[in-house]
Amino acid sequence: MIAWWQILLLTLYAGLEILDELQIYSSLNTPVGAGLIAGLIMGDLPTGLFIGASMQLMVLGVGTFGGASRIDATTGTVLATAFSTTVKGMTPQTAISSIAVPVAAIMVELDVLARFANTYFSHRIDHLIDQDKINYKAVERNVLYGAIPWSLSRAIPVFIALAFGQGLVQSIANALNGEFLWLGQGLTVAGATLPAVGFAILLRYLPVKKHVAYLILGFTITTLFSVLFTGLQTLGTGLAAVNKGFTSIFNGLPMLAIAMLGLAFAILHYKNISISRPAPAKSAESAGNEEASSSVNNDEGEITDDEL
Repeated sequence: MIAWWQILLLTLYAGLEILDELQIYSSLNTPVGAGLIAGLIMGDLPTGLFIGASMQLMVLGVGTFGGASRIDATTGTVLATAFSTTVKGMTPQTAISSIAVPVAAIMVELDVLARFANTYFSHRIDHLIDQDKINYKAVERNVLYGAIPWSLSRAIPVFIALAFGQGLVQSIANALNGEFLWLGQGLTVAGATLPAVGFAILLRYLPVKKHVAYLILGFTITTLFSVLFTGLQTLGTGLAAVNKGFTSIFNGLPMLAIAMLGLAFAILHYKNISISRPAPAKSAESAGNEEASSSVNNDEGEITDDEL
């Protein structure tokens, strides 16, 4: 059962995280940040981080342009973490596919509603500016009032779901572990494969065809180190079983170290591009023709270096 103080804290976080996303950018508004906060509040940090990281990977290639609404994976992470840690029989993978993803999709509609509500304060600001004597204090207040619809669009659904939806979620979990076990197993598999979907979407927009060598290199290095250190750990476990005095511990290469290798290759690639691209003076007409030619030759759907 979710305690009242947990509902209160998660509701407050849901109302604040959207403001963080719009103005502060502390990264606590991301799915990983939501998993961290929700995991701490619910007393199960590993589950929160697992769900948050899975949702973060799922939305890797999902972006918005021009202020468009997108799926709210952060709110989905909050509810999935809360119910996964309190509902009996609800695994994190099932919570991802049956709670986090549907909630993230539904929240698009509430995001649009919050944007519509903000137009009320925008019109009030326009009216204040059109007056002969501008009331700057009133303008400032209405700008701040615009944060209210954003917060309520996240806080209210989270509060309602946590306060009144636990019984429904428990019934769904019982059904997925009972007569609809086949569906529950399917949702578990789907939840485990969603991060791969995020990678696929991301690779669709990256210039993979142009830099396929780096993709192959990164995959090979990651696999090589994983197999190497797994073998060392197995060897150390065997030696420890035979010789009780063997206390050495073999740790695998962390993902951060592999990421640093990728960063090093990216820096080298960037330097090579900078060196091989002299910048002679060009006329406006020739520059425009070159840009048009470049846009035609670019692979369809890929975001090239110049566009970044």
